[in-house]
Amino acid sequence: MSQPFKADFIIDSFALEGTYKGFSVKNDGNINSTFVISLENGAKTDKYTLQKINTNVFRRPDELMRNLVGVTAHIKQKGGMQTLDFMPCRDGKYYCVDGGEYWRCYRYIDNVYTCNIIDSPDVFRSAGRAFGKFQSILSDYPIDSLFDTIPDFHNTAKRFETFKKSVAENRAGRAAGVRREIDFILSREDDMSRLTGLLENGILPLRVTHNDTKLNNILFDEKTNEGVCIIDLDTVMPGLSLYDFGDSIRFGANTAAEDEKDTSKISLNLDLYRAYTEGYLSAAGSSLTDAEIEYLPFSAKLMTLELAMRFLTDYLDGDVYFKLNYPEHNLVRTRAQQTLVSDIEKKLDKMKTITANAVK
Repeated sequence: MSQPFKADFIIDSFALEGTYKGFSVKNDGNINSTFVISLENGAKTDKYTLQKINTNVFRRPDELMRNLVGVTAHIKQKGGMQTLDFMPCRDGKYYCVDGGEYWRCYRYIDNVYTCNIIDSPDVFRSAGRAFGKFQSILSDYPIDSLFDTIPDFHNTAKRFETFKKSVAENRAGRAAGVRREIDFILSREDDMSRLTGLLENGILPLRVTHNDTKLNNILFDEKTNEGVCIIDLDTVMPGLSLYDFGDSIRFGANTAAEDEKDTSKISLNLDLYRAYTEGYLSAAGSSLTDAEIEYLPFSAKLMTLELAMRFLTDYLDGDVYFKLNYPEHNLVRTRAQQTLVSDIEKKLDKMKTITANAVK
């Protein structure tokens, strides 16, 4: 395999010590290119994670890295959780540029593992504790110092307006064939602005949010199986704690994949919802307001509804955003998420009871 970076340039830029021994490729992420490089230092080998920032997605790398360095420094200062340790360059910046490509580097974390599949409530409870602790530690972070790396990422009211425009324009000529899916979204218009309205009225506070709270963005300790570090911090920006909680439930408590063709397999697992909620509130509960806790169940519905809307918007636009494995992929994803929304709606009262019982 040819080397996709200049090792001498990287080592010199980040002032890394040791003799370069090679690299391996990490294929976990969908946006940035990630490698693990090894440097020999006497009797020991030091490893670093090297990433090429995808500037098609993150167009302002300087602001991106300021967010990451600020947030990780805050976590280190507060303690109670491990975090990424980014390496500064010789010029003081936390990235270097080579031929228009932006690179960053942080110390490799050993003796940990990641999960892509939730195989037990205990794993999901641990995930809830990890993201809850992350929320709690950052509850006093100066929010006005954060940049929006992807503006309006979870602004469901604005995404709804974009959706209606896509329906009206019907660029791919597909609207007539998906009227049922379109009407499903349109009939839930009131849901779209509920959380943003509460934010605007000062009922919900603005928080530091991760915005990609999938299970594989947690590093679990090999010995204790506890979540010890939150990774993939590129989308950390101002938002609502409910975005993170709801997206975790959408992803983790679903009984099927988010693109399952057989919708009869799709439902919300209440045992998994209970496990995550108990874990999350045990770590974050004291930092959350009563209103935030009240809307935790609804947030699971809204984040699922938002993703269904995004998939259908892309389908109507001609599949220009999400990667596809087959031509109808976005439509299958839409139907899967809408099925989950319907099931969450049936179970909202039970979810509210579970949430209330988890408050300590």
